[in-house]
Amino acid sequence: MPGVDGFMYPNEVELQWSVLIVLYPFITGLVAGAFILASLERVFMVEAVKPTYRLALLTALAFLLVAPLPLQMHLGHPERSFEMLFTPHTSSAMAMFGFVYLWYLMVVLVVEIWLDYRQDLVLTWRSSTGLKRLLYGVLTLGSDNLSDASLRIDDKVGRIVTIIGIPSAFMLHGYVGFIFGSIKANPWWSTPMMPIVFLFSAIVSGIAMVLLLYILTAKLRRVAVDMLCVDTVARYLFYAFIVDFSLEMIDLIHRIYEADESFRALDFMVKTRLFTSQIILQIGLGTLVPLALLAATQLATFAVRARLRMYVTAIVLTLVGIFAMRWNVDIGGQLFSKSFLGYTSYKMGFATREGLLPAILLMLVPFGILFVLVKLLPPWDPAPRSATVSGRV
Repeated sequence: MPGVDGFMYPNEVELQWSVLIVLYPFITGLVAGAFILASLERVFMVEAVKPTYRLALLTALAFLLVAPLPLQMHLGHPERSFEMLFTPHTSSAMAMFGFVYLWYLMVVLVVEIWLDYRQDLVLTWRSSTGLKRLLYGVLTLGSDNLSDASLRIDDKVGRIVTIIGIPSAFMLHGYVGFIFGSIKANPWWSTPMMPIVFLFSAIVSGIAMVLLLYILTAKLRRVAVDMLCVDTVARYLFYAFIVDFSLEMIDLIHRIYEADESFRALDFMVKTRLFTSQIILQIGLGTLVPLALLAATQLATFAVRARLRMYVTAIVLTLVGIFAMRWNVDIGGQLFSKSFLGYTSYKMGFATREGLLPAILLMLVPFGILFVLVKLLPPWDPAPRSATVSGRV
């Protein structure tokens, strides 16, 4: 068979989980990381990151709405996915995802966004006419009380919802790593570190995405970039990245030290089938280079424009590295036989149901949703801090 080395059974040659299943944990990771960034301002009172707070919430919502679509496209009968809600099986991790998803979407994220935007919605409703007034009147849900006591309640309840949302975000993405890590028959996936690594890589990717969106939207709107905010978010990104990389290295060292019967097969696969995606993209360009750039900004003083270029370069490479990590886990875990005697390859189509084109279109959908959300609910700070010599560009 072309693309197959060694001995493999026919049912092992064709990969069951395609690039769409790579997108699924990547998108949910962006959701979890964006929400964690938002919680820095709402729960932990990190005022410097406030300019990204609302953008982070809208980003989380846009990507969360798209998160189930890769799974839906992968299913032969996507309408059957509703069965996990109507006839739930508590022993199924995928079935429980439906309830975690609905809880996080409807109870946590939507409620927090509504509480945070309620004053803006009411003010826009009062100053609008026609269809716009009707639309914003619906969004206010009939609550037009803007007294000080009412706004204090909104803020208090919103903070409680955010606190509840932090473990909810952990569950949303941690369970994806749990699904991979609980597959005992696959030594590439079966490790208790998998949920933790997935979770911290999600935090890294979500923070990176929101920071990139903040910088790009500021440039597109021709407004000053708040460098105090950017530097602070980049610092948290650096810290999270260090933890994530350390966890991955701990898992790797443990595998090397343990060196069970699967180690030689996995080692051979990394040096051949996954060399480009894991060694070059994930570890080299996607981890070591952005870590070096972020570390340089912490250890030395650079001009504002130079820092922005370094941040953007580090962010783009970070997102490439996190996607490569998802690719290596999903695709890499299916490239070897259960007997460790054979290897296959993954050939991705272009315009097929699970090909490259649908994957690209799926990744563009949340940005389209975010564009609509930003127009409907502007996340920009109405009263930005005054500029300082080194604080804005």
